[in-house]
Amino acid sequence: MNSVNDKIKGNWNELKGKLKQQFATLTDNDLLYVEGKEDELMGRLQQTLGKTKDEVNAIVERLTATEQAKA
Repeated sequence: MNSVNDKIKGNWNELKGKLKQQFATLTDNDLLYVEGKEDELMGRLQQTLGKTKDEVNAIVERLTATEQAKA
């Protein structure tokens, strides 16, 4: 499992809120997280946002780094 998937699992509720704030087009269905299906979640984010896998990973990294800097 990669570090982005670990970050998704660890802080999903906070990350979900930040994604909704930044990307108003995301729906609750787009952000549905099921443990063990992180790749499906990333695919939905890619499709809805029109971003590549690397771009979505960078967004997740940036949003989680912001939260870790506050701690």
